[in-house]
Amino acid sequence: MLALRLARGAHPFLLLRLLVAAASAGAGFLLLCALGHAVAHPDRPSASVLRLAWCALPLAAAVHLAVAVARTDPSTRPRPGLSSIGLGPARLTAIAAASTAAACTLGSVLALLVSLHLRGGLPGLPFGGAGADLLGGGRPLPVPAALTLLALVPVVASTAVALVLRPGRERTGGRRAATGADADAAPPAARDPFDSVTAPAGLPWGVALMAAGLALELYGVRGTGDALPLPGGVPGSPVPALAGWALATLGLAVTGPGLTHLCGRLLQAYRPGAARLLAGRALMDESRRVGRPLGVLCAVVSAGIAANTLYAQADTRPFGPLSGLGATLVLACASAALLTAAVETRQRRAGTAAALLRLGAPAGLLRSAALLRAATLLAAFAPLTWLVAALTALPLRP
Repeated sequence: MLALRLARGAHPFLLLRLLVAAASAGAGFLLLCALGHAVAHPDRPSASVLRLAWCALPLAAAVHLAVAVARTDPSTRPRPGLSSIGLGPARLTAIAAASTAAACTLGSVLALLVSLHLRGGLPGLPFGGAGADLLGGGRPLPVPAALTLLALVPVVASTAVALVLRPGRERTGGRRAATGADADAAPPAARDPFDSVTAPAGLPWGVALMAAGLALELYGVRGTGDALPLPGGVPGSPVPALAGWALATLGLAVTGPGLTHLCGRLLQAYRPGAARLLAGRALMDESRRVGRPLGVLCAVVSAGIAANTLYAQADTRPFGPLSGLGATLVLACASAALLTAAVETRQRRAGTAAALLRLGAPAGLLRSAALLRAATLLAAFAPLTWLVAALTALPLRP
């Protein structure tokens, strides 16, 4: 009952849980479409396997959103006194994983009902049988295979939440906090005020991944191997070239926290005013919390720009309904994860903002700092996203 009351107290996050259920429904529907294609075309197993493999991207996007929502759920955060009644960190992690599994299971059930209806299995409703061609209508779906595919999102998402929120990570964070406290106890002349926030180590690794991905692309397009087709009918490119594209896109995602921290440092350089100091310090403090989903969103946008360039130049039909659904799902999940992180950051900084207002800071100063943070991130990430998209699409052009 206490866990239920905690969940009811976090009513604004019920909408986020519904978003997780919707993402799970979209991913489950695409998996069932791949199964329907395999049932309807038993003579084309390679095409069915390829469709199933491309469903890994929407699946990963749904899991990413589920983890982001679980991290921001206030009902699963450790609080004073909860351990004495049996709700310690391990129990709260189990509650978060169970909540994620329930939301994803709801989405999987919804995906099953929609797919059955579009196949014509639920008569009496509008649009019955409208998606028979996409879902392999006319042939019965194997129940064990359908249930296995629908269980992928709940199982993977709940497992990922349990790993991310496991109590061992809290203890590691505590040791890091203690190390920071020891550093704060040092004499003022022996420390740098910027060293109170440890810089993420992902920026050089992200740049290295992008460089390695572009090099692998250039090497792959010179090969003579079979081309791997892309969704929507695009002929595709050799596997090494597509692997290089994925590696460069991953590098862009890895650079998110480090680049956000660097933006905060640059804002505070060269005689900053109050707004620049507040904005820069906030970016440094939030570099991991906001930089991770921001990097993922930029990677998704970069991949979408590059894919749109390939589709525009290829002599083929535009995005099909399933390709469009998958791309929309990935973009929506990445955007929702970033919005979730922004909401969490605003809530965490509410106490600091209230303290500044009590000390006499004008409200316009806080708004200016927030706008400055957003403008700085846009100025840093937008050109980088476009540059990575242009460079990755260049070797893949037919």
